[in-house]
Amino acid sequence: MLPELNNLNSLRDTLIRAPGADTDASKAAQDRNGQLTKPPGALGRLEDLAIWYASWRGDAAPQISSPQVIVFAGNHGVTAQGVSAFPPEVTVQMVMNFEHGGAAINQLAKAAGAKMDVHALELDRPTKDFTQGPAMSEDEFLAALRTGWEAVDPQSDLLVVGEMGIGNTTPAAAIAHALYGGEAADWTGRGTGVDDAGLANKTRVVAEGVALHNMAVDGLDILRCLGGREIAAMAGAIAAARVLRIPVALDGFICTAAAACLAQISPSALDHTVAGHQSAEGAHKKLLERLGKDPLLSLGLRLGEGSGGALAINILKCAVACHSGMATFAEAGVSDG
Repeated sequence: MLPELNNLNSLRDTLIRAPGADTDASKAAQDRNGQLTKPPGALGRLEDLAIWYASWRGDAAPQISSPQVIVFAGNHGVTAQGVSAFPPEVTVQMVMNFEHGGAAINQLAKAAGAKMDVHALELDRPTKDFTQGPAMSEDEFLAALRTGWEAVDPQSDLLVVGEMGIGNTTPAAAIAHALYGGEAADWTGRGTGVDDAGLANKTRVVAEGVALHNMAVDGLDILRCLGGREIAAMAGAIAAARVLRIPVALDGFICTAAAACLAQISPSALDHTVAGHQSAEGAHKKLLERLGKDPLLSLGLRLGEGSGGALAINILKCAVACHSGMATFAEAGVSDG
């Protein structure tokens, strides 16, 4: 059962105390893998993925039958600083497109056999401009976290979370900069395609925001001060999946920034996650390296929406299908040497 998310300290405590993977299931899955009709290690990383997945599901021969994709949408006050090539109205328009099945993520979720849900978070009330003050009050932040926390279907067996929010590579860059230091330019990219002047302006905004909030106490406080409602909701959903032992395929830069805030609270907070892909946003690779996540795919995507995570669903399905569906040497009557 998923407990209620009553306050930020309860989330911190939940992340710190969350139980790990099932070691018995992991050992049984490793034993099974060693008996399958293939040379040792012949399926490469697929074998590791299947064992990892089995350990979180508590089943030595699991199946993936009920994946869930959730897209969260939010608007950002910092767009008033001219950080995006598109206006905030596009967020509302794209949510309608999601709801009518017309976006890329709708097609990818359908192809992966995933249920898709869309949650728009107060699009008529953007977060505050984080160069002027915290993006969200504690109550606003908790409400956004709770939206993600409650959006996860406990019956799902694999989760992908994505986002839509014009300007949201700016808060993601600010979060990464606040968490890991360096220069603002190290974490700031072109997003939807700003020109050189736009990139310089965006980098300035990231630097100013991080400087203003340099007293943030931990990853959750950084997320509250610099993030957005949809980024907070993704973090809430990833945290809920950790409690429910639902494996997660992380999406791109913005999703990974949300996840990184949880990892700052507890080093084991993301043990139930894999990186679905490495996006074309330059800082995503650096962020994944900081988290020790090796991406499953690198296809030059820079769309968001959960697209890269959704593509990874079928890789994970194939890994688990081979692991659970293949015959052992004994079952097939094949000599194992």
